[in-house]
Amino acid sequence: MDLVITLPADLEKKLRQRAADVGKDASTFAREALEEKLHGPRTLDEILAPFRKQVAQSGMSEREMDEFYEGLRDEAWHDRHGPKS
Repeated sequence: MDLVITLPADLEKKLRQRAADVGKDASTFAREALEEKLHGPRTLDEILAPFRKQVAQSGMSEREMDEFYEGLRDEAWHDRHGPKS
């Protein structure tokens, strides 16, 4: 189905820029955005799938992953509040 949609110039510019940023043409990007919007809210599993894939590919053990994220959390806390007492 072909559908013609009239967009304000600023919205068209954003669409074309976002599409270019991810290496897609505006039509493909718009179609995917509509599919995503019409699909409804994504499940937590759908949102986390790319992260879980990266974790699996990293080869890190669960313990290593815990230590990594504890280190990041401690670093963020230190950046906001100074050294822990």
